Amino acid sequence: MELFTLHEVRCGECRLQYRRETLTGLSCRISSERIKRRIDLPPSIAYHAQGCPFCPEQVFTATPVFPDGSRILRGESVTFPNLYPFAAWHTVTVITRSHDIREFTASQLTDAFTAQVESLQGHDGYPSINWNFLPSAGASLAHPHLQGLVDPLPSYLAGRYLQESSTYLQQHGRRYWDDLRVHEAGSDRYLFGNDILWTAQAVPLGEREVRALLPISHLHEFPAVTDLFVDGLLQVLAFYRRLGTHAFNLSLFFDREGEDHGFSAFCTLIARINPNDRSMSDSSFMERLHLQPVILTSPEELAALFHAKEGS
Repeated sequence: MELFTLHEVRCGECRLQYRRETLTGLSCRISSERIKRRIDLPPSIAYHAQGCPFCPEQVFTATPVFPDGSRILRGESVTFPNLYPFAAWHTVTVITRSHDIREFTASQLTDAFTAQVESLQGHDGYPSINWNFLPSAGASLAHPHLQGLVDPLPSYLAGRYLQESSTYLQQHGRRYWDDLRVHEAGSDRYLFGNDILWTAQAVPLGEREVRALLPISHLHEFPAVTDLFVDGLLQVLAFYRRLGTHAFNLSLFFDREGEDHGFSAFCTLIARINPNDRSMSDSSFMERLHLQPVILTSPEELAALFHAKEGS
């Protein structure tokens, strides 16, 4: 079956694409002319460290502790329960001691993701590890930090993939994610990787969406591939910076421990508008109310940019 469908129309001198993912029914529209709105203008706001509860001077007094009175310390990272949770179990990992940092080392990210896994293990439900980088991407604090969630029910996106992955397995006798890996590895959206395959998402949920397809399903398996995942993530973040993207969102989804929905863990990243003093946003009624994103860069164009920059 087709993994996604594409319908193109002309709007005056412009071309508009309607894309729909076959498995989930998720859809978007791509309007390349809107790239002129510029989400990649250089950041125009500086976020100062004064009063930041995640900086070393305050993190051990301003943040809560786990029930046993501890926090998880790995390298520079500090992990603790979220003071204002919106999940049944919600943790925060401060990634670095530095407040204003734009490039991360492999050890910083490996320590942070490892601490996240430790903070989520033993809690029953559907786990995810998430990252809002910079306030224009929804971060309430500019100091870089991950957030881990575990809920008894999956969020809408994870739930769609879990449900339809199970249906696909029953109907076809094979896993959707195996078919997807083969399909995308041979497509003009493929970026790099084999064990973890990185690709420009065919039906993007956000601008410049990149997905990593992991060879695992559950949280307890993630430590075996964390180093490889971080290496790939650093390549994508470097690519984003070359494109002028500084703010982004990241989510990494897992199946519930002890269950098998024919689901493979995956990570998704989307570019967000850089911090600006005009309060411009890259989402509006289409994204928030229609639940259908308007994308500026097609996945195929994004992959071409990746390979062009890679070879230069």
